[in-house]
Amino acid sequence: MAVKIRLARGGAKKKPFYQVVVADERYPRDGRFIENLGQYDPKQDPPMVNLKDDRVLEWLQKGAQPTDTVRRLLRSKGLWAQFKQPQA
Repeated sequence: MAVKIRLARGGAKKKPFYQVVVADERYPRDGRFIENLGQYDPKQDPPMVNLKDDRVLEWLQKGAQPTDTVRRLLRSKGLWAQFKQPQA
């Protein structure tokens, strides 16, 4: 079972709103998920990104793979660098 950290779309037509979720890659994009890690709203200026930092880092350490878009969001919040730095 491969676990991914990805976006699940919500909102109305032409007004997207996303949840950052941990899900098995076999489930559909907006289907069942394991845990909700935060929200992403690209329509705001600047785009709103709210994440549970400790939970995101815990899932990354467990081996969950972020999608390209989620990896970009993690980089913008500084969580990807925090995950990649060597543990002392």
